Parts: sequence; C-alpha cells; structure tokens
Amino acid sequence: MTTTFTDETRERARDIIARYPADRSRSALLPLLHLVQAEEGYVSPAGVAFCAEVLGLNKAQVGAVATFYTMYKRKPTGDFLVSVCTNTMCNVLGGQEVYDTLAEHLGVGHDETTADGTITLEHAECLAACDYGPVMTVNYDFFDGVDSSAAVGVVDELRAGGRPMPTRGARLCTLKEMAVQLAGFADERDGAVADGGPGEPTLRGLRLAQQHGVSVPGFDPNTPIRSKAEADKAAAEAKAKAEAAKPAPVEASAAPVKGGDGASAPTGAAGVAEPAKPAEATGPAKPAEATGPAKPAEATGPAKPAEASGSTTRDVKAPDDKSPQVRTAETRQPDAGTAVPDAPGTKVPTDGTGTAPEAGDARAAEAAGVAANAPAGDGKPAGDEAGAQERNLTEAKAGTDADGAGPADANETGAQK
Repeated sequence: MTTTFTDETRERARDIIARYPADRSRSALLPLLHLVQAEEGYVSPAGVAFCAEVLGLNKAQVGAVATFYTMYKRKPTGDFLVSVCTNTMCNVLGGQEVYDTLAEHLGVGHDETTADGTITLEHAECLAACDYGPVMTVNYDFFDGVDSSAAVGVVDELRAGGRPMPTRGARLCTLKEMAVQLAGFADERDGAVADGGPGEPTLRGLRLAQQHGVSVPGFDPNTPIRSKAEADKAAAEAKAKAEAAKPAPVEASAAPVKGGDGASAPTGAAGVAEPAKPAEATGPAKPAEATGPAKPAEATGPAKPAEASGSTTRDVKAPDDKSPQVRTAETRQPDAGTAVPDAPGTKVPTDGTGTAPEAGDARAAEAAGVAANAPAGDGKPAGDEAGAQERNLTEAKAGTDADGAGPADANETGAQK
C-alpha cells in the first residue's frame, strides 16, 4: 500500500483546491478522491487522511463521502473495471447471462479481482443506456448490445494486453488513467479524444427530425457559444433597449390652477387640473339627498378597510405570518399575559377552573432554542478547520508550502497543520 503521495499528486491537489472559493474548498473533495484513486488504484486509508489534511476536514467526513459513491473503490482494483448492467431492461435482454458467463470464465464474483490483477468484475445497476442493452462498460466506456461470447472476447483481449475499441467514446485507458480524467485533468494521449463516435440509437431523434423537416425556428447550428462576459453584455444591452422603449410617464402640471376663491384646485388622475366651480352667490348650501342611493366607490380608488367586527380583542396577525416553530410553541403553551383567546390558531389552556395558567414564556423558550441550534452553513460544516483551508489556498496561489519548503507529508508526521 502506498503511504506517501508523489509531488505530482500534491501539485494537482493544489490545482484542484484553487478551482473553488476559499470558503467552499470542501467542494474539492470529490475530485480529490478521484486523484488519490488515480495513484493507488483505490481510496485507501492513507488517501482518506490525505484528503482530510489538504481540506482541513476530519477523516470521518471524508470517509462518509468515499463510502457513499460506488465509483470510489475501498480495496485494490484491477487495471480494468468491467461492469455488467443487470437492471430490468438489460436483464430482460440477457444482461444476467452475460454477467454469469463472465463470472464463471474469470473465476471471480462481484467486486472481485482476477489473480493477475487485470480485471475487476462487478454487476451494476442502471448504466443509463437502455436503448443499447444489454450493455457493459470497461472503465466506464461502453460496449453496447453485448452477448456472452462478445463479453468473453473483450475480457480475453484485455488480459492479453490488448485494448478493444468501445462502441462509443474514446479508446480504452486504465482505471488509474480514467481517475485522473475524473479528477478534472485532460487525457494526454495523442488523439485519444478524437476516437469513437455516437451510437445510432442516440442519433435516432436527429434522423427523424431530418426526415420530417422538423427544426427549431431561427436555429443556426454554427452559432458560437458566447462567453459569460459576452452574454452579460448582451443582456445588459437588451435591458437598456427595453427601458428606452417604455413610454415616458405623464407628469403633473407644474403650475397649480387657481380656483374661484384663489385656492389651488385638486388635480385629476391624469395630472390635469380640474376647473373649480364658483361658490354659490346666494342661498345656503343644499343638503345631501336623503333618499338617493349612495354612489359606489371609484373603481380605481383604494379599497376601503373592512368594517370593525365588534370584537373586544385587539388586532392580531394571522398565524401564517409567524414561523411554524413559533406558532406551534404558542399553540401548545401560549403566554397567559399576551395570548388572545379568539386569535386564529391559538388556544389558551386552562387548569379546569377556567383560569389561564401563569406565563409559560413560550416565545423566550423558542428564542433560546433557535439561538442554541443555529443552522449549519454549507461552506464550513462542523469540524472544518479554517486555517487549513486558507493555508491550502495560499499554497495553490504561491505554488509552494507556507514554510517555503516542499509540502509536508501528513502520513509521515501524522498530524494536521
């Protein structure tokens, strides 16, 4: 078992951490696990400790992630991971027979490796290729529509040192080489990414669209994908153009119109002053019509508040205006001095004689509980070490350790910085 990671791995680890903000460095854990698997062939206890060291986490946090995802292997794995789909669709098409044949031919079972260390066999759940079933993958590259004899031919060629070409995707590489790519680094083999091509079932929709003349209106397949800066600039220009196209608001007249008595007359809804009626020269003002119907409120005016219900209690907020926790606490044990008996959703308990109990301090208890259980942020979960995160970000920028020397090995010192 490897106990010391190479300088190249440590340099790549710093590159991975530098991809993320300082307070989100934990997001680098997934690619870092692929990185240590690329060196050792699996995620060893030393690999868990390495990831914990560089991210300032504890080993339990790293182990919880490493054991959750099946792509992280917890024991030594062969150069080629052969996965056979045995889920419903592939099983109906013969996937289980393919797996059983390979298990007997190789002399291994699920998650076991051949004696020569070449092949690790596993049965997989859905490999997301139902239209190609039954399928198997070698280091996550697809071999579609396989049968028992074709699968045996693939593993025999692998054990003989060959590299059979997958049905789709680039040419095969070892599991360690694939782990480097999963960690976010390019495949450095000449022309590797130019190999392979899409399968016919994948292109079926395109073929039907071409056959029936179906296309997206105004779609140009040669349109380049804009960068984020270009997209933001275009969005800002479109927003400015839309703002400029809006009609200017009608402003009220600057000079008020004087009424007959010299007072300013009120303006109408459109901002135009209404002419004031001259005062009656003679006679008292006419009283309002007693028998005439009341005029309805203007349609555009503000709604009148509802009439008082006659309740002797003060106005209270609706229960939905409170958080569910506070509302539940008040319902169970409201404060006798503040609870409103007829408030919706609130019931004041009594001691059997009709007398409310003493104040239960429900609000104070709820506030104390909230203060003692602050929600955890996604940036720095419990146990994270902020100093280690800042140190690794500094190392990623400077390209060297904080003390000016090469990076220290956590497995040799046995302590986190």
